[in-house]
Amino acid sequence: MFSARNVHPAARAYAQEVADGTLSRREFLTRATALGVSAAGAYALIGVTPARAEAHMQQGGELRIQQDVRALKDPPTFDWPQVANICRGWLEYLVQYNRDGTFEGRLLEGWEVNEDATVYVLNLRPGVMWNDGTPFTAEDVAYNVNRWCDGSMEGNSMASRMGALQNEDGTAARDGAIEIVDDLTVRLNLSRPDITILPTISDYPSAIVQAGFSGNPADNQIGTGPYRMVEYEVGVRAVLEKNTDHTWWDEGNSAPLDRIVFIDLGTDQAAHVAAAEAGEVDMLYETLGDFVDVFDAIGWTKNEAVSAQTLVIRTNQNNPPYDDVRVRRALALGVNNAVLLDLGVNGLGTVAENHHVCPVHPEYADIGPAVYDPEAARALMEEAGQMDYEHELISIDDSWRRPTTDACAAQLRDTGFNVTRTIYPGNTFWNDWADYPFSSTDWGHRPLGVQNLTLAYKSGVAWNETAFANEEFDRLLEEASAIADADARRVLMADIEQILIDEGVIIQPYWRSIFRHHNGTVIGSEMHPIFEIHLHKLGLAA
Repeated sequence: MFSARNVHPAARAYAQEVADGTLSRREFLTRATALGVSAAGAYALIGVTPARAEAHMQQGGELRIQQDVRALKDPPTFDWPQVANICRGWLEYLVQYNRDGTFEGRLLEGWEVNEDATVYVLNLRPGVMWNDGTPFTAEDVAYNVNRWCDGSMEGNSMASRMGALQNEDGTAARDGAIEIVDDLTVRLNLSRPDITILPTISDYPSAIVQAGFSGNPADNQIGTGPYRMVEYEVGVRAVLEKNTDHTWWDEGNSAPLDRIVFIDLGTDQAAHVAAAEAGEVDMLYETLGDFVDVFDAIGWTKNEAVSAQTLVIRTNQNNPPYDDVRVRRALALGVNNAVLLDLGVNGLGTVAENHHVCPVHPEYADIGPAVYDPEAARALMEEAGQMDYEHELISIDDSWRRPTTDACAAQLRDTGFNVTRTIYPGNTFWNDWADYPFSSTDWGHRPLGVQNLTLAYKSGVAWNETAFANEEFDRLLEEASAIADADARRVLMADIEQILIDEGVIIQPYWRSIFRHHNGTVIGSEMHPIFEIHLHKLGLAA
């Protein structure tokens, strides 16, 4: 039975806000579980019994999933959920972010957070073994946290989120930041409050490797999970089989499949439909645009997720004339975001406001819609002396990012600007995605608004594709990330959002709804806000 005696005091305050009608249930669940309250305990605090799906799952069988099969890399440098989804077969996570907004302990049995979010105590799940027969211990956790702090590792996006644990030069954890209490307990001692630690260690680049490991996970498949990879061909397929030589810690509860096959059919959704109708796949990674209706029509089962998935059309400020704020603001003023929502994703989403903080984020500040003013746009571009400049707008070739970017280019031409389009296939586009002078990029959902801002716009971080560097923005973002109360954080977020708009950092047209279909036989395949596929939950209907 749940006891509220040792619940973090902020969680009890949040529960009262739910009772008062000032806080949504989903937002409450995210906040409370991040503070160490179990999902069951969080539901109990608000007097709700979570719904349970009733389904009979068979043991064994093969599941075929349509999904990109991308090149594998060292986990802290994972840059796509698809890579993590495959590696989830044997690499697990300390914490899992669920569809309902809760954080669930996986390799952690639980955690405790002090009142000002400067100390996190991580309690490891006892009895977990690596598939080489050695125990999973606090040494493994400490090794991973220290690697996450290493800003010198190229492409390590985790480092930008570990500032409160890093040493001065950002190459490792500072002395005393990671404390091994005993074999099953790790204490993180932060240099400043940071409410994002639990959401961060649930994100897909935080897959847990054995102490001493680095490199491609396919080369040495030491993990704690129930599967092993038996085939991997980039752009073609990946095959996982149940690891019968390993006793999985959660064996009695799930992971019934014998075999999981990821099949790469490219980005053309027409090919996905053909494969579905031919019975070659059982489940999609994602269904897009008009094809949502197509898959409905052929009788596949649809699932939708509330998400902060988005696309940004951005300039890189290291490339003239985009180092001129007048040019950047002119481009933003020349685009009607509502038109891009309609033409890019068939209206399946909500209009965004050019600052990358979503209404589903607890600290979202409503500072008004993005302004569309072609006349003001032309005036700014003329003032900058760049009306004759030829802008090359680059995008990937697919069924939603390409048409969204096409629509943006057309509107900018209507505004009076000279814009050409360059469209690259996926295997070319992602080679230089962060360095293009002017291009579009999709960004995934994170539970907190401050998380994506830290990943994408903080000065000098690995994924800062805009090359935006602003000391006031960085200062406010660090201050906001230290405030547990979302209402207090929202006051700073209003200023943060305004800086991004005033600096013309991005054109952000919409927040899109995301969908996934399956053939009606798959259990545990529900669409996740971050496209995660929790392999241990998957099975086939009996």
